[in-house]
Formats: sequence, C-alpha cells, structure tokens
Amino acid sequence: MQQRTLGPRTVSAIGLGGMPMSIEGRPDEARSVATIHAALDAGVTLIDTADAYHLLAGEVGHNEELIAAALRSYGGDTSDVLVATKGGHLRPGDGTWTQDGRPEYLKEAAKASAKRLGVEAIGLYQFHRPDPRVPYADSVGAIRDLLDEGVIELAGISNANVEQIDLANEILGGRLVSVQNQFSPAFRSSQGELEHCAALGIAFLPWSPLGGISRAGEVGGRHSVFQDVADAHGVSPQQVTLAWELALAPVVIPIPGSSRPATIQDSLRAAELTLTDDEIAALSALAH
Repeated sequence: MQQRTLGPRTVSAIGLGGMPMSIEGRPDEARSVATIHAALDAGVTLIDTADAYHLLAGEVGHNEELIAAALRSYGGDTSDVLVATKGGHLRPGDGTWTQDGRPEYLKEAAKASAKRLGVEAIGLYQFHRPDPRVPYADSVGAIRDLLDEGVIELAGISNANVEQIDLANEILGGRLVSVQNQFSPAFRSSQGELEHCAALGIAFLPWSPLGGISRAGEVGGRHSVFQDVADAHGVSPQQVTLAWELALAPVVIPIPGSSRPATIQDSLRAAELTLTDDEIAALSALAH
C-alpha cells in the first residue's frame, strides 16, 4: 500500500478508524476483530481510536481494548502498526458528549489508555477536543508533559483551528505531528487547516472522510460527480472520495471508520487509485 509520513513514522496512506466498532449499531466482537485483521492483511499500519469510543457509561476505553485484543490475536507482525488514541472528550453513556481538558485529567486519561492498549508508551496521543472551560495552552501543556515524560511517543491534536494548530506546535516545541479534523465532500470547513498542515508538513487526518457512519454509503447519490468518476474507473464512489482526499496534499491520511472486512478492503484500494488532474479539479469544485 502507498505510504505517508506521520512525524518520524511511515504509515499506510489510509488508516482504519475504530469508532463504528464500539458505538451504536456496533457489530459483535468477532466481526470487529475480523475487520481489524482484514485491514492489517491489506497493509494498514495506522489505527485510530479514543477512550471515548464506547456506548455505555461503564465501558470507557471499549474500542482501545478491542483493538489491543485484535492486535494480540493477529497472526502476523504488528511491530510497525501505529495505534493513535485520544483523550479529553468524554461520553457519559447517555448519548451526549462532553469535554475535560484539565491537565491533570488528560495525564491520567493517557496513562489509562496506555494500560488498556497494553503498551509502555502510546504511539500517538491526541488532544481530542478543546474544552471551553480550560485554556487551550494548559491542555496542550499536559500533552507536552506526557511527551517529555515518555508516556506518549508522538503528539497530535483534534478538532483544532489554524490558531490552535500554531499554538500547539509552539507549546510542543515544533513536535506536533498530526491534526485530526472532520473533512469530507460534504464537510469542507477544515480546508484551511488542511492547507496549513500541508505548509507545515504536519499530517492531516480527516475523520469521517466519507461523510460519517450514516452517510458513507450515500456518497455517490449525494454527490453525482463522485459517482460519475467512480463509474469511469469501475470502482466505488467511496474509493474515489478517499483517492481525492489523498490527492489534495501529501500530508493527508484519511481514517475511514469501518465495522466490516469488505468495506475497509474497498476503502483501502483507494490508495492505488490514480485520478486525473481534471477529475481532481471537478471533485474539488463540487458545491458544498
């Protein structure tokens, strides 16, 4: 599979988002493990998760533990797999989401994530979402401390604007390696952040790159030009969507969520799909 750079690491150009395996409508564990194994078989070396990817209040870290178990049971070599997790966004279990960006909380959350993942140091830890009650610099300062203390190997942020990207990179002493923001054909408000990351050489990880769990299957229907390009290549519109995102900048690493082996296998084939300049322009010009 095509490779891309994430800080000092080289990872697959498309990663696997684990969220759909742990929230509403999640499959049984056997199918989730089969999905993760299928991704690994296809060459995925980046898996994204978070301690908040769970359904019920008493199962914080469900997705982290699921991914750790799948890696342990995989028959092949997983030494080059980078597991990226996040902290600072909470799901109380009543369908709502809250934030906690207090430094003391983030430090304890990171250590708990490391324990669930079964690692001495988390490969990539990302501040999940800004907490309006806590100065952003204080939250990112906790990520810096975790990096300096060796609790995490790489540091990233999520749901950040350009100003927060620059502030985080300054606080981290130029060691910010990734920004994970929502980005898809239907959601392009992070275009500026994507371009800013490209200029800085920071990896940009679009979450919900196909439009979200409930809309991923509708890409071609909602955006006819994506279906037209897909028909021309004899592939799915989901593949075209991911290939288009990869073509926007060499720092882009989409992380489509999946809970079925067939869907992640289809998505991963986008890394080998080459679009023409005219196709990229037509897809990028789509009104949104």
